[in-house]
Amino acid sequence: MKKLIIFFLPVLLLTACVDSLDDYNVDQKRATVVPPVTLFSNALKGLADTLTSPNVNVNNYRLYVQHWSTTTYLDEPRYNLTARTIPQAFWQGLYKGVISDLTEAKRLLNEDALLSAPSKEVQLAQIEIIEVLAWADLVNTFGNIPYTEAMNPENPLPKYDDAKTIYDDLLARLDAALPKLNTTGTPFEDGDLLYKGDIALWKKFGNSLKLKLAMIIADSDPAKAKTMVAQAATNVFTSNADKAAFPYIGTPPNYNPISQNLNPLYSTRQDFVASETLVNPMNELNDPRREQFFTAVGGKYIGGKYGMLNTYSAFSHVADKIIEPDLEGLLLDYSEVEFLLAEAIERGFITGSAAEHYNKAVTASITYWGGTAAQATAYLAQPKVAYATAAATWKEKIGFQKWIALYNRGWESWVEWRRLDSPKLLPPSGGNVPAGLAIPVRMIYPINEQTLNPANRESAASAIGGDLATTKLWWDKF
Repeated sequence: MKKLIIFFLPVLLLTACVDSLDDYNVDQKRATVVPPVTLFSNALKGLADTLTSPNVNVNNYRLYVQHWSTTTYLDEPRYNLTARTIPQAFWQGLYKGVISDLTEAKRLLNEDALLSAPSKEVQLAQIEIIEVLAWADLVNTFGNIPYTEAMNPENPLPKYDDAKTIYDDLLARLDAALPKLNTTGTPFEDGDLLYKGDIALWKKFGNSLKLKLAMIIADSDPAKAKTMVAQAATNVFTSNADKAAFPYIGTPPNYNPISQNLNPLYSTRQDFVASETLVNPMNELNDPRREQFFTAVGGKYIGGKYGMLNTYSAFSHVADKIIEPDLEGLLLDYSEVEFLLAEAIERGFITGSAAEHYNKAVTASITYWGGTAAQATAYLAQPKVAYATAAATWKEKIGFQKWIALYNRGWESWVEWRRLDSPKLLPPSGGNVPAGLAIPVRMIYPINEQTLNPANRESAASAIGGDLATTKLWWDKF
């Protein structure tokens, strides 16, 4: 009996130190607190994934701008937005996959009493720039959206705010964040998957984003746009090396989502071919980017009919380079910035040579994709490309070349096509195509918003002129 007492004594002493057996049931491998930098990294990936994915349930903008066409499924190039949960996937990708992580990262940083004030300031500024970008993507896709009452778990029915009011607030937030990119604190470094904590590059990125967002409202609020462009243009991207790009790696789950959907290593689907809308003018101009954009068929680049059934083997596909697992996901690049500067000069927002910036933009695009400066020079010398002779208006020449340069960045190309109204894209017609199709100029609200937040969604739809893909946003004046 004494032996039994001695045997149980350690157990009795041990249990006396805890309140219940639940105290033993602790999973040591499960994180209880996620560091802000991890949330920041995950938000960057979520943003890149949503904008880069070619999945027809998430992102069909490459089809809307007619860079790609389909082989079998016609709902997407014929603008059926309810056959799949397309609006919901994009909406959730940014709200849940990006903004929620950034919101929690900010909360944790603000509660950290041990982090120095300069370090907290610079890290919050990095978060703010990405959050402004994510919110801008939402508002430029849908129009009025939940904003001031969003991200509050205690309010499941947030109101929708006016899109222009949101946009003005985002511009003010960006302006407030830029001076906080200080060099005295410690920024996010290893977890900063864009610039590894290089504050000089973050300043260029922030100002380039400011330039981009300001130019989007150039037709609706030219005075504000002019002021912001002049402020931003002094410190923007100056080479391809400055680009904001998410560095995908070659192994799942951190590989490029294009590879996930199109690379034969991961998928047997053969859903997309190059569209003749893009291939034909590139052929006419002997564009050196074709081999980087498309595969060849019998030594030629052949685009499929947009909005029609196409045989996969008969047409050019997406090039091997673009389906590589480690292809970076671009958020903002140098070519885009140079096109914006050319446009700003034409609008009288800043001084300089529009032709010079146009030439830099085209050259940057060609060299980014692997072409040479000599190829760019020869390309720009063609009468249909040269700035002096390319087209009748600056919108036409800048819009057309920007449309090519934004290949593989479907969402951004869709925004710029709506802004510049160039090139002139037409919806599919003829054959069995339904009559009256129109290229979407806005994404409709997610269908489940009609069920989950019906009154606020209905109010928002009424405020913008109807929850339709043909309802133009406030800045889309022409």
